[in-house]
Amino acid sequence: MPFETLAPVLKSVVVNAPREKAFRIFTEFFGGWWPSTHHIGKQPFETAVLEGKVGGRWYERMTDGSECEWGRVIAWDPPSKVVMSWHLQPDWGYDPNPATASEVEVRFIAQSGNSTLVELEHRNLERHGDAGARLRGSVDGGWGQIVESYGKFANEHAGEGL
Repeated sequence: MPFETLAPVLKSVVVNAPREKAFRIFTEFFGGWWPSTHHIGKQPFETAVLEGKVGGRWYERMTDGSECEWGRVIAWDPPSKVVMSWHLQPDWGYDPNPATASEVEVRFIAQSGNSTLVELEHRNLERHGDAGARLRGSVDGGWGQIVESYGKFANEHAGEGL
């Protein structure tokens, strides 16, 4: 029996950078702005990585070199959007089955002047089964902090020659 559709988690921020730069900061400098408090590894966090291509990995690396995968890049359309599969389950364990993965889409929408609206949508949370609603509640607050961290980093570095 299919699960009830859950509302997506939606977060957004406006950054003072043109769309192309906002996209580059999000993707190429992912480890620079991802908050170290948001990781699942058992060892101390070192960085987060987003490989910029369809099929690329999305993961964290710990100080001992171990990695925890979060998902894969399933759409890569610079500078408009990037879509990643989210294979982390409500217990924060990784499930490689694409049928149980939700999706995180990040859109970059040019605004007036040199600003960009960045919208994050975490959708298809019902794919996580009975615990999808619990996962939605967990990521709702987390994505708010993560988008805020990206916005702060992007605004601080937008004028640099990144």
